[in-house]
Amino acid sequence: MKRKLGIILVLCLAIAVLYGMQRSKPHYMDLTGPMPVHGKMHEPVRTRQFDVTVDNVVFARELTLDRFGSTKVLTTSGLWVVVTAQLAATNASNAVAQASWVGPTGLQYDSSDRAGYLPGLPPHSLNPGLPKTARFIFETLPDQVNGATFVVSNQLFPRLDLAGTDRH
Repeated sequence: MKRKLGIILVLCLAIAVLYGMQRSKPHYMDLTGPMPVHGKMHEPVRTRQFDVTVDNVVFARELTLDRFGSTKVLTTSGLWVVVTAQLAATNASNAVAQASWVGPTGLQYDSSDRAGYLPGLPPHSLNPGLPKTARFIFETLPDQVNGATFVVSNQLFPRLDLAGTDRH
């Protein structure tokens, strides 16, 4: 009887230790994922492969786009977020392929493709010494605006380089 009780006690202890290790260890994306570089609006954020400076963030209930000689109005049940930023390659040519808007609650919104192809929208090819103005368009909920973070990456997945700009 004592032996069975001892085995059950050791088994429960092992389960508790494994559960604690699972909850406290870094996840795979934390180990191999983005290497964040933080900054603020209007300040350059420097990564190994590119620099980004957020110049302007505009919020709107509808977007008016001029495409191929016609005007298109896009509406949303939330808010449109249009981020204008300066991008520049640091050492070699590369691209900025992905951008996300991460709200204060952790909800992540990837660039909207509802605008279609317009000049200045991702993906952006970058060359050293030739900075360019880029725009990123997101659809988000109104409560995901204050305290949000704008995240830019040169890869779609896995994102191994990343620049984030905190909005205060």
